[in-house]
Amino acid sequence: MSDLSPFDPTTADFATWFDELPLWSAPFATLLLDHAPIRAGITVLDVGAGTGFLTIELAERCGPTSTIIAVDPWQHAMSRLRQKVDRLELGNVVCVEQDILTARLEAESLDLIVSNLGLNNFAGPQAALEVCYRAARSGADLLIATNVQGHMAEFYEIYRDTLIDLGHRSSLQTLDEHIRHRGTQESVSARIQSSGFAVKEVSTSTFTMRFADGSSMLRHHLIRAGFYPDWKAIAPVDHVDEVMRALEANLNETAAKNGSLPLTIPVKCLHAVKE
Repeated sequence: MSDLSPFDPTTADFATWFDELPLWSAPFATLLLDHAPIRAGITVLDVGAGTGFLTIELAERCGPTSTIIAVDPWQHAMSRLRQKVDRLELGNVVCVEQDILTARLEAESLDLIVSNLGLNNFAGPQAALEVCYRAARSGADLLIATNVQGHMAEFYEIYRDTLIDLGHRSSLQTLDEHIRHRGTQESVSARIQSSGFAVKEVSTSTFTMRFADGSSMLRHHLIRAGFYPDWKAIAPVDHVDEVMRALEANLNETAAKNGSLPLTIPVKCLHAVKE
């Protein structure tokens, strides 16, 4: 993998080519849209809107009498979203290029709050949820689509074995901390409820990403942009290249035995209400 330069998400170029909705994101957003209240005349907040897949879907599905507020501090993604909003002539979208913690949101003004795969990426998820609670009307809905512990379990099992085989047991704690940061259904529910919302329903789905082998997986644009840097950081600093070469070889060996390399992705959508 040393022959591949990392992607830089802060560049305008990244936002442009990444604008094609990754298959990674689609199942989460689809589950969210299946359960979100869709009706005219509502005010919606999309937290962590990115380049706007969910924002645009909600703007078009809820119609011109609704207002969709897209919040994200990612400058180039919001610039891309504005281009699409202008091209689609959507007059009901408001783009707010700010962190949710600093965004000016009127108290008790929102009917629906959504976030697709945003919760794990917030610097302060609890504070973000509390901001959402203050801005929600009584009876407002909150829908959070997220990945939880257990995703890509096949990969992490091979990574664990690789570290053990190479004698790097001291890195197993770092690996476990990386896995745990996504939380569980129970911990995410508790976080939402501690902000004031009442969790009413949890919807679950699963999909599988299959690759020909480990080399193909590690070179996939989504993996390179969203996962590989963190995976490298798990390895001991002085042995990163050694670990990543061995990991790739072990992934390839597993794929050769099984015919492909499947990665299981659990999908959760938590539906809460401000009572």
